[in-house]
Amino acid sequence: MANALFLFERRKARTRTQIRKKGYGRPRLSVFRSGQQMYAQIIDDAKGVTLVSASTLDKDLKKDLKTGATASAAAQVGKLLAERALKAGLKDVVFDRGGYMYHGRVKALAEAAREGGLNF
Repeated sequence: MANALFLFERRKARTRTQIRKKGYGRPRLSVFRSGQQMYAQIIDDAKGVTLVSASTLDKDLKKDLKTGATASAAAQVGKLLAERALKAGLKDVVFDRGGYMYHGRVKALAEAAREGGLNF
């Protein structure tokens, strides 16, 4: 029987494969959700570089947040990421939820990034 980590990695690989097929060369908005924090970055896979990043540990957000493990904190990360992306000239991205369900903090981050001006 497969363990949880194996299943997570399998879901993540399946998501990335679909992104490569349907991404059309757009940068990838990758989300990482830990138990206490939320991280997001926009990656150019062709060059292998991170273009923009934001997390609940950023100085701009950390002072305003009680904890980084809430949907409201994730939404603030999404807004900050969208603001930084627009400043860097990025508008169209592909959303990479990794192996996480599109629910809760991941969904809050995605919706806030869309409201901030990113298209995906």
